[in-house]
Amino acid sequence: MNKKNNSRLIASKIIADWIEKEFFPEKEFYRLQVDRGFIIEVVQGCIKNYAILKWLLNKWTSKLPSTYSQAVIYVGFYQILFMKNVEDYAAINETVEAAKFQSDGLGAAKLVNALLRRCQREVREVRVELFNQEISLQLSHPSDLFDKWVKNFGKQKAIGLAKWNNLPPQTFLRINQTKIKVDDFTKELNEREIKVNIYNSSRKEIFVILPRGVSVSSMPGYHEGNFVVQDPATIHAVNLLNPKKNEKILDACSSPGGKAMLIAERMVEAKNLTLMEIHEDRIPRLKENLKRCKLNNITVVKGDARSPKNVLSEMYDGILCDVPCSNSGVLQRRADARWRIGKERIKKLNILQNQILDGCSKMLLPNGRLVYSTCSLENEENENLIGNWIKHNSEFYVEDSISIFPPDSKTDGAYAALIRRC
Repeated sequence: MNKKNNSRLIASKIIADWIEKEFFPEKEFYRLQVDRGFIIEVVQGCIKNYAILKWLLNKWTSKLPSTYSQAVIYVGFYQILFMKNVEDYAAINETVEAAKFQSDGLGAAKLVNALLRRCQREVREVRVELFNQEISLQLSHPSDLFDKWVKNFGKQKAIGLAKWNNLPPQTFLRINQTKIKVDDFTKELNEREIKVNIYNSSRKEIFVILPRGVSVSSMPGYHEGNFVVQDPATIHAVNLLNPKKNEKILDACSSPGGKAMLIAERMVEAKNLTLMEIHEDRIPRLKENLKRCKLNNITVVKGDARSPKNVLSEMYDGILCDVPCSNSGVLQRRADARWRIGKERIKKLNILQNQILDGCSKMLLPNGRLVYSTCSLENEENENLIGNWIKHNSEFYVEDSISIFPPDSKTDGAYAALIRRC
């Protein structure tokens, strides 16, 4: 088989890169030209179910093979155990072919073939044995994280959350009602025979769920800015901020711009809206999204939310701080994030989160408000952090807050707190 056309080979290379570098190479997805949907499903599925796949490999081998061979084996295991729409013979044969593209390829292929055929023969026994393992392994989550969820949410809610995280993520489109009426938008979809489900999240905002296999850019109204790719959970922070026309508003951690565009729509005229982003490579995408939605009068600056005074001289009526976090509320969407959540990482994030609060709060006008938001479910990043920050900043108080739990909302998880300056 042609090396470029072997989708299992491509998936295995991405997974091997992740195992070695412990960093999810999401940018690789944008370069895919063949079997994009299949490759993304396999990669994300293998990474989500990494604990199960690694458990099985350790069970059947006395010594781990090369990193690339491990990745190939995981790709094969995943297809046999989890992908009902893939025939075993195709999963085995094409995955074995992928194993050959390395040094000692024939030897590696023999090992891969033996393990995959054993998995095929013993699939029922594997499932029974897995059922008798710890729940965190059954659901492929770090035991420390799962145990913390049991403590915080209760056992059944923790299980429900872990199961939710293992489902394929949905893509939501928020209809830009300043550009098109909801009925007209759905009519265009019906004319193209694109069937969507409507997710009614609030009276103001209407979302549709993009059908699987349909690309965002192929949707009618994409180039006209008639919709924004955005999860419904993200609107709660903007609702708390409640931006108004003629106010001076700062979105301090703006990319990719979903919340910023909703803020602009709520303001009607967004000439006093400033978007700040620290990462140079994210600004072009932010500007591209603004341009597509015909939002041309918004100021975009490169700056650090820990020290916004270095690049901004204005004071603001409202500031949104959508801070970097552990992403524990979006583990369905962020396949690798569950394996990076730990006490030390959260401690480092807490330092950054507090620094952003310190820096941005200094930019508020009297009686101004700041919304602190995360896509985390962890108390250390949310209620506890805000409570501790307020104790040391007596001129501020918490006016309102909201927490979104994914299995209940059927969306991403989120937290947002409205902080008011006295």
